[in-house]
Formats: sequence, structure tokens, C-alpha cells
Amino acid sequence: MDDDTAVSSLAALAHADRLAAFRMLVKAGPSGMPSGEIAEALAIPPTRMSFHLAALERSGLLTSRRDGRRIFYAVHFEEMRALLAFLTEDCCNGRPEICGDIAKFTSSCDRETCT
Repeated sequence: MDDDTAVSSLAALAHADRLAAFRMLVKAGPSGMPSGEIAEALAIPPTRMSFHLAALERSGLLTSRRDGRRIFYAVHFEEMRALLAFLTEDCCNGRPEICGDIAKFTSSCDRETCT
């Protein structure tokens, strides 16, 4: 991941509604959730939620798929892992005791445990 991609991803997450939706979708797993259910669960008007979900999708952190009239959104876990790895790449300049468990989490987060 390069700096521009990381900035785009972090900018997309830098809004309370988008961050809440992203965290909800991380919990939902690879199958994701329909946009209407996300909006309802977060008490956000559907049109505003669609705007926020589109911003997260443009950043690469979400994917979408249509099923009839519903649009399902899901976390693009590979991109999420890439962002986490980018943020912790040089964790504490070789002093892992400062980073604590985060270095252990990002190194053990593989396809089986994070998707």
C-alpha cells in the first residue's frame, strides 16, 4: 500500500457514520449486509447511508453486489489488512514492547482468521 491509498482509506473512515458502518460490516463478515439494514441499525436515513457507503467503496475498503433490488456491502478484507499492515509496518522502530499486542495481531491476521 502506498501513502495516497492509505490517506484515501483513512479519510473515508474519518466520519462517525462511515466508521460505524465499517465496524458493523467487519462484524458481519464476508457476506456483508444490505444497505437498508445498515441504515436502519445505525438510525441513519437511507440516502445518507448510501452516500457514506459509496465513499467507503470508492476508497477500496468495501465491495458491493446487487441482489435484486438490494445492494449488499461487505468489507474488502484484503484492503483492510493492507491498511493495518501499512500503519504498523515499522511499529515502534524495532521495540515491540511499545506496540504491545497490535504487532502480534497484524502478523497473525491471515485469510482464515480475518475473512
